Amino acid sequence: MTNLPNETTNPTDEAPRDRQDRRHPGDRHDDVRAGRPAGARRVVVCGVGAVTAQGSGAATLWEGVRAGRTAIGPVRGLPMDGYLTDIGGEVTERRLPAYDYLAAFGGVDREPAFDFALTAAEEAVAAAGLTTVPADRWGVAFGTCNGGLRSAEKILRRARAGTSPPGDSRHYLLVPPHAIAEALSGAFGLKGPVLSVNTACASGAHAIGHAVEVIQAGRADAMLVGGSDAFTETAFAGFTSLESLSTRPAAPYSRDRDGLSLGEGGGALVLVEESVARAAGVPILAEVLGYGLSADGYHATAPHPAGEGAARAIRAALGSAGLAPEDVGYINGHGTGTPKNDSAESAAVRGALGAAAEKVALSSTKSMVGHLLGAAGAVESIVTVLALREQTAPPTANFTDVDPRCGLDAVPGTARPLTMTAALSNNFAFAGANACVAFGLPGSRFEAPPAPLDDRVVVTGFGAITAAGSTTAELWDAWNTGRVLGADEDGLRLARADFDPGRRMTPRERRRLDRLGQLAVASCRDALEDAGLTAHERVGVVLGTGLGPMRSIEDFLLPVLAGEPSHANPAVFPNTVFNAAAGQVAMATGARGPASTATAGNAAGASALTIAHDLLRSGRADAVLCPAADDLSPGVLAAYRGLGLALGPYTLAEGAVTLLLERASTARARGARVLAEFAGHGTTSDAAGVGAWDGHGDGVDRAMRIALADAGVAPRELTAIWANAAGFAAADVPAARAIDRLAAEASCPVLAPKRTLGEPVGAGAQLAAVLAVTGWRHGGTAGPVLINSSSLGGTHISLVLRPGSEI
Repeated sequence: MTNLPNETTNPTDEAPRDRQDRRHPGDRHDDVRAGRPAGARRVVVCGVGAVTAQGSGAATLWEGVRAGRTAIGPVRGLPMDGYLTDIGGEVTERRLPAYDYLAAFGGVDREPAFDFALTAAEEAVAAAGLTTVPADRWGVAFGTCNGGLRSAEKILRRARAGTSPPGDSRHYLLVPPHAIAEALSGAFGLKGPVLSVNTACASGAHAIGHAVEVIQAGRADAMLVGGSDAFTETAFAGFTSLESLSTRPAAPYSRDRDGLSLGEGGGALVLVEESVARAAGVPILAEVLGYGLSADGYHATAPHPAGEGAARAIRAALGSAGLAPEDVGYINGHGTGTPKNDSAESAAVRGALGAAAEKVALSSTKSMVGHLLGAAGAVESIVTVLALREQTAPPTANFTDVDPRCGLDAVPGTARPLTMTAALSNNFAFAGANACVAFGLPGSRFEAPPAPLDDRVVVTGFGAITAAGSTTAELWDAWNTGRVLGADEDGLRLARADFDPGRRMTPRERRRLDRLGQLAVASCRDALEDAGLTAHERVGVVLGTGLGPMRSIEDFLLPVLAGEPSHANPAVFPNTVFNAAAGQVAMATGARGPASTATAGNAAGASALTIAHDLLRSGRADAVLCPAADDLSPGVLAAYRGLGLALGPYTLAEGAVTLLLERASTARARGARVLAEFAGHGTTSDAAGVGAWDGHGDGVDRAMRIALADAGVAPRELTAIWANAAGFAAADVPAARAIDRLAAEASCPVLAPKRTLGEPVGAGAQLAAVLAVTGWRHGGTAGPVLINSSSLGGTHISLVLRPGSEI
């Protein structure tokens, strides 16, 4: 969602269509590919920053944690009547960031999740002191569970009380998770890749892993990474409904533990390619040796009791880092304090480390600051980095007695001097999303295994459920015949997806899925069937969603706001996390490889495809399901109306489109039909602030040129450009100008499927890919195509596809 860009545009303007040669100075076609790794690119941590219940600053966090000080107490900033507990790890020392993120859209009410993220990032960037990296080589990867949900709660409460001030709806711009990442991009002028990650309680760790891939693939030299979450009524009511909260500060791994303590705050790290950091002379705190991701594919909230999924993530981290189990001296555990999570994690550590598990120190930072949800992975990684630096294992506070179901060394009560060269940080989340990050002391040369042979990424299957119908054939027919989808509904034009979930799932499956999950699961099953593939542990899931589970959030939250926490529905709460649909896909299909969820607004599907592409190129999976799904809930439509964003020719659409990506070598080995090659991609940011675009289209221009260079394709070789244009002039006109500057051949058509089929929010890239490939099958000009996607907050992603016949 966006304001007008900085350059004034006329909604009736048409972009110039002449094809003069106005190439960007950096546009050249040679053998240098922007995204191909050149040798072993090591990633180091050069700065950290934190805001937690311990206070402001990473040093304050470390001092409190090292001392075993529990900063969990009575919560003052929320109404706490009706919850199982009234305590949490609340941030009481509020320092406002220097960057005014409200100015971009004229907001007045601050969002604490933004304040935590920006304050932590300011500290990390200042500590790193990195001034030599150009803006377009420095990106953002940021995780959150709830995003700006506190703002939505306040908007709704004011509306119910009849006290909404004029323009209150503008604050809906703070609600989407990706708005935090885009605010960070704007605050520091970072114009490289911007990723927004939402895997619930593992979001911060996933952000680190994805940033490592970006740097190692040569797509950026530095990344600002981390996570942030603030207390919300939704979270307290939800965990109360699950009976997961403790009335005393959490006591992870203890025999008498009885639940978790929620916390809030933010953590940020500056990751830099090692040679860049050393040339700049900046401090190096630690090295990110590797990471591992996996899906449990087991349950919406409970971990696999034997920790099987978590163990796979830990083993993957060890393997990518080149670590043997006995190399690990310390693990900062997930350690929530709930009976099931702690025992499952202990089983996972034993399963991954074997006999070495009995000698490793395993402690929980959550015992002292609470469970920071999407910020946990970032804050706990900072603690892990400082534990390595200080050669000290921080303690588990509040520990009373050993539970034989856990039984590992929890470092009870008091910090311990510990000689170590490598440490792990574990984070496991709702929907079975698991992450483990491995850190090492600078200069400790653990040698990672050789990189996999350079392998191409191909598309082998599709699934599509749209307003045109429940098959890709129906989608193609609507596009090919020029059928305009959608109908007017109360001031908006909407294209709704009408499908029968009973054709693709059992009644029992349908009962636990919300509409978003049903769309994602159905389209993924169709894609697997189309590809002739049975999912397994080497098949991952990376979902893109622009709106997320807003229907479930509304279904859960509105009764709470109307009554009290006792109205909270525990059956609905698990579906309120953005990665719930990805977890349901894993459970329904058996895809238990790397799992993640990208939330880059209208570019979410494209972002998911780029993440999956790089996971495959680095050999972390053999295949990845990439669904993009969105559901138009009543609250979403109310927000669009309040913001005035869906007016005139703009049609909002819903549905799900899935691409199945595979490594070319594994696809060939199983005799798969190759539909297309995913040859390259580029991601950029305008860095213009929340809901703002660059009016000249420079970010779109750069994304296209990076993608073409990555694919080794010259603009003149393109046979089509699939534009992001959807009828919103403030975004469409700058993008059209950028396409014109690209100087493709005059005969290269610029296609805008969203103009007739509707804006499918996060699924635009998948939609265009299905149409492009289907067009080749129906006799269209076969050759490289460029697919553009943009968020309405200035994140731009371009993808290059080639016909499968060309590889």
